[in-house]
Amino acid sequence: MTLPPIDDWWPELSDDARRAVVGSGSRHLDEDVREEIREITGAVVGMIEELSDDDLAYARAHARKPE
Repeated sequence: MTLPPIDDWWPELSDDARRAVVGSGSRHLDEDVREEIREITGAVVGMIEELSDDDLAYARAHARKPE
């Protein structure tokens, strides 16, 4: 189990999941977000996987879906 590159799944992530990632205060992804990543990429993301500093910076910079 490993976390796929964030630019593979972030653009398809729901607004609720994006808010959960950016606002959680934790590097760990909650169960709903991990499930969305699995649905988007096919990768199973384990509970121990965490976002890197670069992932968090990407998420904050791309927090809103393009309209």
